[in-house]
Amino acid sequence: MIEVLFYVFAAVALGGALGVVWAKSPVGSLLFMVATLGSLAGIFVLLEAHFLAAIQVIVYAGAIMVLFLFVIMLLNLGHDYQRDLKGGAFALLSFVVVGLMAGVLARQVGRDSIPELAAGGQAIDAALEQHGVVGAIAQPLYTTYVVPFEITGILLLVAIVGALVLAKKGS
Repeated sequence: MIEVLFYVFAAVALGGALGVVWAKSPVGSLLFMVATLGSLAGIFVLLEAHFLAAIQVIVYAGAIMVLFLFVIMLLNLGHDYQRDLKGGAFALLSFVVVGLMAGVLARQVGRDSIPELAAGGQAIDAALEQHGVVGAIAQPLYTTYVVPFEITGILLLVAIVGALVLAKKGS
């Protein structure tokens, strides 16, 4: 059941990412990005990385998306009054899919223990005892995953420069 839920979240993440690129309005792109970030938080929950899931929702899906919305409003990019989401069938389908995912996720979280993940949980508990919460996250982040971490920083820098170039052209 976890594999099925993982594939559902992955499909929503990929569909949302494509929606970000193909949406006709910036606000539509922003909503698709929120769906993508929410599905990534769901994948983190499935991997029992609850801290990362909470950070994903609070920081990225919350604060960063509000910041993007303010930038869109400031640059007046949202005046393209074409609808991205066609009709009520899409809304109904979205509510059904989100409801089913929430039900399956609640069922999975409600279980006492999952035997396949017991070994991973024990390794995480040992790392938490040895390094603490911040150390358990920082150790692999700055050793094993340092290159993807730096690439993410460069991508964020490019996004900031692109936003400044767009803002300069508008004024």
